[in-house]
Amino acid sequence: AWIRNQWEKYHGFNPAVVTGKPVEHYGAEGREEATGRGVGVLAYKWLGMLGRKPKDTRVALQGFGNVGSHAAKFMYESDYTIVAISDHTGAYYNQAGLDVPAMLRHSLQNKGVLQGYTGAERISNAQLLELDVDLLIPAALGGVITQENAGGIRAPLIIEAANARIDPDADEILSAQGIKVLPDILANAGGVTASYFEWVQDRHGYFWEEAEVNKRLEQKMVHAFKA
Repeated sequence: AWIRNQWEKYHGFNPAVVTGKPVEHYGAEGREEATGRGVGVLAYKWLGMLGRKPKDTRVALQGFGNVGSHAAKFMYESDYTIVAISDHTGAYYNQAGLDVPAMLRHSLQNKGVLQGYTGAERISNAQLLELDVDLLIPAALGGVITQENAGGIRAPLIIEAANARIDPDADEILSAQGIKVLPDILANAGGVTASYFEWVQDRHGYFWEEAEVNKRLEQKMVHAFKA
């Protein structure tokens, strides 16, 4: 919003000059959760293609910020069993599945962090990465899977929900172990795709409802996945 305001001081009204704006400043509905939603959409598509049923798929998700929290919400609502979630304050594990809505509420009421959550067993972030799960989703900082810990990864499938989660040397180790990776350039493209939608709407001066944004986002993500 500030960048748009500064631009308009010198060049006149043009909301399309920058994206990622608040909705009330010509931003797009659904932009905030778009990256996490995109991760969830691709997880659903990929796992379905592999014949994995949601309730029988155990997921560990590292990171509970803007991307991780929305991915967790989408996958929980799609009936996946999310057994572990972490943020920078620690990781939480429940073999039977975590109560994601309760964790979201706790985070919202606790300055955006999971610290102090009592509804699950506390484990370390390092332990989360090496859990025996069907899908691992690193959704926080880059470079968390390295040459040092790649040999301990047991999940057969990984979705890079944040950029450069896997070091190149670690990537070779994972490949040798038969672990499949949906790469970051595709997996977390939901946010920039929604930014493109914002630009299109600003250019046209016509704004879509959130359901329309979500529908178009899923179409774009699935098309890119198939390609």
